[in-house]
Amino acid sequence: MQIRLPGHLARDYKSASQQARVVTEAWGCDNFYCLNCPSPRLEPTPRGTEAIDYRCPRCDSPYQLKGQSRPLGGRINDAAYDAMLRAIRSANTPNLLALQYDRSEWLVRNLILIPHFVFTQSAIQKRKALSASARRHGHILCNIVLANLPQQARVPLIVEGVALKPRAARELYNKLRPLERVRLEARGWTLDVLNAVQKLGKQDFTLAEAYGFAEELGRLHPRNRHVEPKIRQQLQRLRDFGFLQFLSPGNYRLKS
Repeated sequence: MQIRLPGHLARDYKSASQQARVVTEAWGCDNFYCLNCPSPRLEPTPRGTEAIDYRCPRCDSPYQLKGQSRPLGGRINDAAYDAMLRAIRSANTPNLLALQYDRSEWLVRNLILIPHFVFTQSAIQKRKALSASARRHGHILCNIVLANLPQQARVPLIVEGVALKPRAARELYNKLRPLERVRLEARGWTLDVLNAVQKLGKQDFTLAEAYGFAEELGRLHPRNRHVEPKIRQQLQRLRDFGFLQFLSPGNYRLKS
């Protein structure tokens, strides 16, 4: 992957958002590759295709690109809230490529991929309806809250201007693949529990510390009244998937 963006393409546009869109999408055509298969490239979709910017010519995996100049640690603006929830519930979300760029030099700073199968409802934040002066007034959009997704669910492709080799990025992606086989509702529990124990900020933790998130997880999953047994079950699942190591009864270690 090259980190220099084709900034010269911005000259034909006055709007900053149009400039960024044209420059980043063109860069993606030359640099993106598929993580789901060995394809070395992605093909752009026809203009106007909803929510999908690229497809893999080999396996047909869909990808969406979101670019911004601010750091990727917080929220990413996305499309309609209801449409995003429907996509998650029907397992139709594309893989998300989140790009941070330096506009002054037209350089890529960071790029992460969020696989389509790790999106949960807890990671989607409803925004206020657009004002009466907006072209689509009353329309309700959403944010993708990266802090509500486990760190392992974000596959780094470029970190501070340094690109990972495709083979290394695919290995990280493949480690997440067991989650794709989990039922949607159960997958949400698995990812939310993993994200919760990561908030402890340490590698080793206890079952009692995981239970400390019972109230928070109960709010995310209000239909389940047996939260602590569910937490214990998900810790076992995360161990089986290779995200955790069992040390002794009630003691776990997060794998890096």
